[in-house]
Amino acid sequence: MTLRLVSCPSPNQDARTEGVPVDILVLHYTGMRTADEALARLCDPAAKVSAHYTIGRDGRVFAHVPEDRRAWHAGVSYWSGESNINARSIGIELVNPGHEFGYVPFAEPQIAALIDLAQGILARHPIPAHRVLGHSDVAPARKEDPGELFPWSQLAEFGIGLWPKANGKGEANPSELARFGYGIPPHTDVPLDKVIAAFQRHFRPGEVSGRWDGECATALAALLAPRAVR
Repeated sequence: MTLRLVSCPSPNQDARTEGVPVDILVLHYTGMRTADEALARLCDPAAKVSAHYTIGRDGRVFAHVPEDRRAWHAGVSYWSGESNINARSIGIELVNPGHEFGYVPFAEPQIAALIDLAQGILARHPIPAHRVLGHSDVAPARKEDPGELFPWSQLAEFGIGLWPKANGKGEANPSELARFGYGIPPHTDVPLDKVIAAFQRHFRPGEVSGRWDGECATALAALLAPRAVR
């Protein structure tokens, strides 16, 4: 598809750290009542937040920050030993009221635009599949987005991110979440149940309980197997 790009620059940006690769893609939902409210906030210098792109429910893509600049989207976050996620990531917001204002499924035109946009980003930057993440993955104590309704398995079919094979073998214990990249004690002060819930939202969205079980153990084992798992 042809992306419908709309220029919507945000002042909330700064220079990237020299020599640090862009190797993480973080997906968010806006979590505000309307798209207009979200776009206004992302472009408000007083808010001090931004993203590289926002995708509306009609598939329009609002471009806020150039990819060679740092957008302020991840906040206090952690992945694979790194705490400055903004420095090495691209951030994409998807318009959705979120859990606070009436969480709804993402719209088909929105996801189609995301797939097209993300494939271009992955072609331009060295972002491996296991570093295509949700905001809740990198900030599980604070965030729930993009949430359990986000179609991660559909994106994986297009080469965007990972999805565990249904016939994966073996089991993993929750301490091995750190091997995949999650921040768990003692590396972070985030309670383990919050990290488990974030893993479930991404890879086992049918039940987000914060309790580790056999289905979670099998899913994580599949993800930790050859990282070519799709």
